Amino acid sequence: MTLVTTSKDANGIITLTLNDPDTRNAISDLPMVEALLEALVAANADPDGRVIILTGNGKAFSSGGNIKKMGKDQGLAASLPARTRVNYRQGIQRLPLAFEALDIPVIAAVNGPAIGAGCDLSLMCDLRIAGESALFAESFVKLGIVPGDGGAWLLPRVVGFSKACEMALTGDPVDAQEARAIGLVSKVVPDAELMEAAHALALRIAVNPTDAVRLTKRLLRESTTQRLDQFLELSAAFQALAHATGDHAEALAAMLDKRKPTFKGR
Repeated sequence: MTLVTTSKDANGIITLTLNDPDTRNAISDLPMVEALLEALVAANADPDGRVIILTGNGKAFSSGGNIKKMGKDQGLAASLPARTRVNYRQGIQRLPLAFEALDIPVIAAVNGPAIGAGCDLSLMCDLRIAGESALFAESFVKLGIVPGDGGAWLLPRVVGFSKACEMALTGDPVDAQEARAIGLVSKVVPDAELMEAAHALALRIAVNPTDAVRLTKRLLRESTTQRLDQFLELSAAFQALAHATGDHAEALAAMLDKRKPTFKGR
């Protein structure tokens, strides 16, 4: 079974689908981690790739950890704590680092429950929209563990410190409408319309010049960690690159000619 399926349309929109519905698309097992990493790297390297949509097959976006493998010496947990630490580093912790390194924008189309590491997986994406049946839970405390995949770093940056504390310390779920109210997702649509809405959002991004989109995304990511003076230097460097592209010249010409631009990704 292919754990992550990939498809690409004529607009350069790449859809990655977690494809393990029997575990509700759990992402803690190494084969799933490897499959998702491989798909992300390939999409980012695709010169025609403009936007990624990440979703889940079945009724769940992702259940997070595989509960059946949470006993010691199964999955990430080992008899020796030092080994468990290594397992996290060599396993699921590679995912937030991989998402952080992506230049291509990623939209999470959350089609059902996103629980624990599944919630954190949605947070690793740049944009999130949800179907009405979506449910988000930073529920690690319910199992007597912590967000070992980076969720305690990701969640406050999306919903703010106080709400992140509420979600992580109670472990209580948040439905789609509350998720929209707290900024966890930007849009909620009927379940049957989720992928259509995700593609519509992706297309609004994909029509813009590829280099400008990727450079802008990188600036937004870097803005969370850099001092203003460092960030301005980076912005100037990226702007120099953008000014030199053919797509920038085409955008100016099209605006002056009052016509629709034809971008070629260079």
